Amino acid sequence: MTHPKPVAAIKGRGAASQTRGRFEVQTVTNEDDGWDTPDDPDFTPAKLATSVQEERARSIITRNSSPDIGFSQSINPFRGCEHGCVYCFARPSHSYLNLSPGLDFETKLFAKTNAPELLRAELAKPSYKVAPIALGINTDSYQPIERTYKLTRGILEVLAEYNHPVSFVTKGALILRDIDLLSDMAKRNLVSVYLSVTTLDNRLSSKLEPRATAPHARLDTISKLTEAGVPVGVLVAPVIPMITDSELEHILEAARLVGAKSAGYVLLRLPNELKEIWREWLALHFPDRASHVISLMQQMHGGKDYDSSFGVRMRGRGPFADLLEQRFRKARSRLGFGRILELNRSSFVAPRTSGPQGELF
Repeated sequence: MTHPKPVAAIKGRGAASQTRGRFEVQTVTNEDDGWDTPDDPDFTPAKLATSVQEERARSIITRNSSPDIGFSQSINPFRGCEHGCVYCFARPSHSYLNLSPGLDFETKLFAKTNAPELLRAELAKPSYKVAPIALGINTDSYQPIERTYKLTRGILEVLAEYNHPVSFVTKGALILRDIDLLSDMAKRNLVSVYLSVTTLDNRLSSKLEPRATAPHARLDTISKLTEAGVPVGVLVAPVIPMITDSELEHILEAARLVGAKSAGYVLLRLPNELKEIWREWLALHFPDRASHVISLMQQMHGGKDYDSSFGVRMRGRGPFADLLEQRFRKARSRLGFGRILELNRSSFVAPRTSGPQGELF
């Protein structure tokens, strides 16, 4: 479907429209009848409620062999993410559901309610080979609906029971709810956490990532996890040319001050429909520098908005990308960031299979 170009941002939402998914075959053209428009002083935009559909997944561990990703398997207990980060590289995945990568991605969510039991079954398979599981990579495992569904908590309980290593990247202070499990697992070197920080500017954050934890609260989360003995790093992600790149050193300094042990960064990625969503956002919030932002992104991706090649998609190439890399390396060295230890795989004990025969061994 096609939709009219947005003329105003939607409060509390990152995307501004129902961007057409790349697999949609039906086209609908909307016409403005002149009634109830944003120019009307009595205009009140409709509120978009969040809906959650429960589903029974058939498998729960996703595996990859990408050379530029630091994990080989991951779990995503949810599809879609209410944080509404406009830059989220996972938005195009909603197209596979015949839903919009725009507003649908942050308002029409799916919860895999059988995730913990599926995980227990997969860990019990004789063919299973232990490797750290990254929790919530495609969408944040500590997004707001986790308060209700507690799927991340359930998964974490299974991993803790069998001494299985796990890592997190999150923007959600809700992770502090599980500090009891995380602290205990940290004593066995079974867990590491990265807090993703995009900007320290609350106003900018409310536009980029409207329902994610505020920047100062993310720093506080780093502090509290560190105090509990949990290895914590900071991920400056994404770095956005002409929007957030000037904050790179400041974010690293702030995170180091509250206890972050390690640091990384990722350049803005614009796969598939995200190109259009990002352009809409720029036109609404930064029209004066939109063309400059796009120009710099294209300079770092061989003239395109995005190059998905391994080694390029996370960092880009060219003078601006090289400058970012140099700035990051210098700041990381100056601030004394190190590396988080490799997680322990050796203590994993597979679940026993159910049934009388399984109890004989």
